[in-house]
Amino acid sequence: MSREQLPEEARTADTAGTADTEDLNDQMLVRREKLSELREQGQDPFEIVTYDVTHSISEIHENYEALEEQEVSVAGRLTGKRGMGKASFGDLLGRDGKIQLFCKIDNLGEEAYANWKKLDLGDLIGVVGEVTKTRTGEVSIRVKKYTLLAKCMRPLPEKFHGLQDQDTRYRQRYLDLIVNPEVRQTFITRSKIISTIRRILDQKDFIEVETPILNTIAGGANARPFITHHNALDLDMYLRIAPELYLKRLIVGGMERVYEIGRNFRNEGMDTRHNPEFTMIELYQAYTDYKGMMDLTEELINRTAMEVRGTTELVWGGNEISVALPFKRLSMRDAVLEYAGVDFAQVQTEEEAAALAKAHEIELQPGWKKGDVFNAFFEKYAEDKLIQPTFIYDYPIEVSPLTKKKPGQPQLTERFELFINGHEFANAYSELNDPFDQRERFEAQVAKREAGDDEANLMDEDFCVSLEYGLPPTGGMGMGIDRLVMLLTGEDSIRDVMLFPTMKPLK
Repeated sequence: MSREQLPEEARTADTAGTADTEDLNDQMLVRREKLSELREQGQDPFEIVTYDVTHSISEIHENYEALEEQEVSVAGRLTGKRGMGKASFGDLLGRDGKIQLFCKIDNLGEEAYANWKKLDLGDLIGVVGEVTKTRTGEVSIRVKKYTLLAKCMRPLPEKFHGLQDQDTRYRQRYLDLIVNPEVRQTFITRSKIISTIRRILDQKDFIEVETPILNTIAGGANARPFITHHNALDLDMYLRIAPELYLKRLIVGGMERVYEIGRNFRNEGMDTRHNPEFTMIELYQAYTDYKGMMDLTEELINRTAMEVRGTTELVWGGNEISVALPFKRLSMRDAVLEYAGVDFAQVQTEEEAAALAKAHEIELQPGWKKGDVFNAFFEKYAEDKLIQPTFIYDYPIEVSPLTKKKPGQPQLTERFELFINGHEFANAYSELNDPFDQRERFEAQVAKREAGDDEANLMDEDFCVSLEYGLPPTGGMGMGIDRLVMLLTGEDSIRDVMLFPTMKPLK
């Protein structure tokens, strides 16, 4: 008896990294021999180009009473086989669930039943049969005819252990999706989250747009870009770090409400919350401010949670989190005062700020001013304490180069960030629309870059020109889609909500 004919309990989890290489090759060889036999008999499964499917697996489960004893045609992957006599069972995995197959030699005939027993786990098959229930009450299909649609040439991981190795799961996501049903559900949920956000914004008369991913200037955020080269133009270009400056040009052009959901790229570190390429939504609305963006942001998260999860009470990272309205709102000054015991409203000079930084073991970076130290205090003492959804607002001007100044307090800006479970989720402004102020801010950023801050903004001359034509009062917001999916699925790593996270090559 070959290994492939052993009961499933005796199989080993090969592609998960625990099988003997020689043993794995033996199993692959057996499958290749079976394929050769089929081809010799003129039954090459890879020559089949289509198959008529009448029902999905979920439809059969949900409408059993109407479909009982009716003939259906389904297709999917064979993931289980049981029984070796004149009757046997199988499990068919489709895109939306699994269903049991019941096969008898009386229904299939001797030759077809013999070939049925030769099928391997992982083979893709089409099945025609009648909907029924077994004596144990399990919805099944009584198979009348089956067709091998594609031969699986590598053994699947053994069902009792699944695919456990995380590195293999991320590198071979296709295999992860086959053997770990909960992973498939995560990405179905991700799709629903994005479609729900689109529907909400469409209801509010926002227009979805597309802006360039290849940029001549890396702008719209403080981040290190990826650099590439355009041969025809002999020009260095950047993968976008944010679409902000293009979207605001559209507001200048009169579009008034725009949003984009797409990939951004930042040449930075990788951890459980960061991947070099990630998905964001950015939206801009004319004639509102950062307070209007707070209202819209909490509505988006609240409504998406209700539509996708059916609740506003979530568990993430071991914490119970409520996204019920309204979210908490706290100024950065009050947050630093509460968690660090320092009132930056009383700090008057750069020297006082530097002394505070030294006393609290905060390392000063080149070009830092009082506002930079203020922000560093928040990040060190307050950020990880914000478990429930909290809007932190009124950021210092030094860390907000694209934001309108707060009236009467020119060292602060009308900006907020949303924090949930100690993580940043969204960033929003009352957008700076004074072209002269914007130019001065860009020049300050250029000075920071020349002082060694390679994440500082570059000068965007065309954007400054666009502001001279008039940007109306505008609110803008950017939110990480991947982190929102993590929150709504309870996943702790960004790699578990990205189908193909960035991985270092094995060789």
